[in-house]
Amino acid sequence: MTILVTGATGTTGRILVDRLLGAGQRVRALTRNPTEAQLPRAVEVLAGDLGELTGAEAALEGVDGVYYMSGVLDPEHAVRQARAFLELAAGAGVRRIVDLSGLAVTVRRPGSYEMLRDVEEVIEASGLEWTHIRPGEFAMNKLDMWGASIRAENTVRSAFPGALGVPVHEADIAEVAAAALLLDGHAGHAYSLSGPQRLTQREQAAAVAQGLGRPLSFEEVTYGQARAAYITAGMPWDIAEYLLGYQAEYAEEPPEVRPDVEHVLGRPGRTLAQWAADHASDLSHRAAVS
Repeated sequence: MTILVTGATGTTGRILVDRLLGAGQRVRALTRNPTEAQLPRAVEVLAGDLGELTGAEAALEGVDGVYYMSGVLDPEHAVRQARAFLELAAGAGVRRIVDLSGLAVTVRRPGSYEMLRDVEEVIEASGLEWTHIRPGEFAMNKLDMWGASIRAENTVRSAFPGALGVPVHEADIAEVAAAALLLDGHAGHAYSLSGPQRLTQREQAAAVAQGLGRPLSFEEVTYGQARAAYITAGMPWDIAEYLLGYQAEYAEEPPEVRPDVEHVLGRPGRTLAQWAADHASDLSHRAAVS
């Protein structure tokens, strides 16, 4: 079986590639910069642009399954791009597609889910076996929000200390996607993914400290101070606003622990403390100065 992974150099894509190779599958990746992809030697890396469909036809040749990124980097053209890609995939004889969508589709908050659901509908109409993967908050967001202050000061700052969250480990997302690609019984399902624990921001900081094996202080700040800290750490203004907006929503409408990770994988999802342990090198002082 040959599986095409789009977004193979991304947060979940790299892990998915490793899991598929570990399962003995042939893996192909479509990327804009093959020379910079740094993927395992066993991966067939092809040059192409999913948005423009350059290289897509060659990448789909002989492919049985596809992991598809749902156009979040180009939302304005996501539906058109998905429709064109799915036509090529169906014509190439692809049997199965697993797409990375988002929990916003499950929650259906106006303004946050429409593009993702539109892409899902294109996929459902393609005639391929489909599975939607809908993760909520990525635990990896903690690197962007808290990484700089943890590395420099062993401190976490938050404007919403009591806001609840259920961040999900990127490895759990990738492993659910791998199961849907490799195993029967997942076609026609939409999996809503969360972490296994619902924790306040203060409790999340404590979980990260536990995983790192060192104490972290917690400081409540204003919305503006939090935004300024994110931007100083290198985050674009609109992304800082986006993340803070979700924290504000979580304070008013707490997310829930979802059972789908355990349902698909047969075990509980990884905790935030486990995520922090897995990323200890990214949260160490050496990462800031290397």
